[in-house]
Amino acid sequence: MDSSGKEREAVQLMAEAEKRVKGSHSFLRGLFGDAQGNTRVEEACEMYTRAANMFKIAKNWSAAGNAFCQAAKLHMQLQSKHDSATSFVDAGNAYKKADPQEAINCLNAAIDIYTDMGRFTIAAKHHITIAEIYEAELVDIEKAIAHYEQAADYYKGEESNRQCLLKVAAYAAQLEQYQKAIEIYEQVGTNTMDNPLLKYSAKEYFFKAALCHFIVDELNAKLALEKYEEMFPAFTDSRECKLLKKLLEAHEEQNCEAYTEAVKEFDSISRLDQWLTTMLLRIKKSIQGEGDGDLK
Repeated sequence: MDSSGKEREAVQLMAEAEKRVKGSHSFLRGLFGDAQGNTRVEEACEMYTRAANMFKIAKNWSAAGNAFCQAAKLHMQLQSKHDSATSFVDAGNAYKKADPQEAINCLNAAIDIYTDMGRFTIAAKHHITIAEIYEAELVDIEKAIAHYEQAADYYKGEESNRQCLLKVAAYAAQLEQYQKAIEIYEQVGTNTMDNPLLKYSAKEYFFKAALCHFIVDELNAKLALEKYEEMFPAFTDSRECKLLKKLLEAHEEQNCEAYTEAVKEFDSISRLDQWLTTMLLRIKKSIQGEGDGDLK
């Protein structure tokens, strides 16, 4: 059957499911009790789910999302919380391809059910999905940060907690919320520096924290650098620490050329990503007479 045939069949199933739901509220319920009404609702649930999958085959993502939503609401009516949450997630995944805001609404509905059930790890996973939709589709970084923070809170003590916090820190710095970024980078750096598997990453987090300090105040950056070297002696020999010292010296002397040269030398061995480039440019612009806004 081609996709248009699948879509027609799905529409028929939706209509049949709706009849079942209406029938479940009929006078029969009064005569035979809840059992018959529940059976009709269960049948309607199954029909909505089948219709949703047919809409998916036909790539009608909004209709698929709507059908999964109908199934989710009926599962809740039947007190099947887990099935309801699963259907809301399926609805969210379908809507992601057509209606990002509706996808978020469905995923939030699933999150409410999972948190009510005490399933915080799976709720965290869906908070990350919502954050990613806000990042990529709706470009609302403040809301993305809020969902990454909530996920990090639910993931406490797990590796995923670190990944969510680092997302929050990176976005906070971009939005010039430097104190928030510094606190997270310092926290994550301190937590990883004693871990044999993760300590190599600690220098990166202290480096990023120092850059955030530097943008706010040169003296703060110097003091932070001393603190990080004392806390984590391995940081002293890192290329990141050596770069910071050169940048601080160039900034103190208001020497734009020396600053640019230090950045170029670092970049020739370790390519600067977009975040580092942005932060280094913000610092460079505070050097008197800096005009071209370029690092190279």
